[in-house]
Amino acid sequence: MFGLFGGKPRSKVGRWLDNRGISQEWLSTKTKISRNTISKIASDKDYSPTLATIKKIMKAIREVDPNARSEDFFDM
Repeated sequence: MFGLFGGKPRSKVGRWLDNRGISQEWLSTKTKISRNTISKIASDKDYSPTLATIKKIMKAIREVDPNARSEDFFDM
């Protein structure tokens, strides 16, 4: 939750996680995406994950927010 206090740069995904108190570990477990990749997605706003990775992330995010759209998190 470092992003809440300006300690680390955060992407839209990272801010979404922080605002809901959800850990990167949760997202990694739900999506079966490595912690390193999740960390990069959550902190590097210029990182472009593959479409398959975006789909996995959006499936997990929609468990919490059914109305979430991939355009809200990724430049598509």
